[in-house]
Amino acid sequence: MQQIILTVAILILAQTTFLTVRKLREKRLKVARGSLLLDTSAIMDGRIVDVAKSGIITAEIIVPRSVINELQLLADRADHGKRMRARKGLENVRELQKMETVSVTIPNDGHVGSGGVDERLLELAKNYEASIATTDYNLNKVAKVVGITVVNVNELAQMLRVQHLPGETVEIQLIQPGANREQAVGYLDDGTMVVVEDAKNLIGQNQRVEIIRSLQTEAGRMMFAKKVAPSKIKSAPAFHSEQLKNNSQPRKPRFNKNRTNRSKQHNKPTTPEDSMVRLANNRK
Repeated sequence: MQQIILTVAILILAQTTFLTVRKLREKRLKVARGSLLLDTSAIMDGRIVDVAKSGIITAEIIVPRSVINELQLLADRADHGKRMRARKGLENVRELQKMETVSVTIPNDGHVGSGGVDERLLELAKNYEASIATTDYNLNKVAKVVGITVVNVNELAQMLRVQHLPGETVEIQLIQPGANREQAVGYLDDGTMVVVEDAKNLIGQNQRVEIIRSLQTEAGRMMFAKKVAPSKIKSAPAFHSEQLKNNSQPRKPRFNKNRTNRSKQHNKPTTPEDSMVRLANNRK
């Protein structure tokens, strides 16, 4: 009889302990429905801080304790590059906490299972109908498959970039060679890659280029451009002056001269740049 009573008492104690731990866990999570969960990659990326400064984020920002622990682990043990990014990520969290325009909560989400931090984020987002902010490609895909809203910082940055149309000119610094055809590569202020034809010999210099076409890829937007020759800009006034002089001359010689020039231009050999321009125009 005593053994039965002892067994029942142990079962009651175990059930009470389980319910108590469950209530404490639910209490310390404090995740509001519709919140925005930040993963490790979004925090280390840092652009979410600039988005928060703009005031566009109205939902409560949630940084689970498991994410903080992962940042701390990377800051202590990872290679130099990841270590510096993880430390910067911890600074980004502190900066978010200091902002008056957003509300930041760091709940203790308990021990992370074998699925890791990503699995815990998916679980929290599903239970509390929250969104996940990330730059992680795999987490982005998995979250969309299970029906979780994802705020992809890379996609957001792409949407906010200035759109340059064909024919516009911009000045960029050429910093590295391209893949082929004597190309050089530069970047706009927003990070858009610009591939310039026949400009490999100008690497390290600032060059004014004319946008020919743009291409949207999964990795981002890239643009193709050609050099704008400074001689063309400087020679424009001289051309108008020469034209005014020719107007005072007899009509027949001027006509013959222009006709000869047009004949020479027509027979001018096609350059690789001209071929590239026609190829770009055909693919529009």
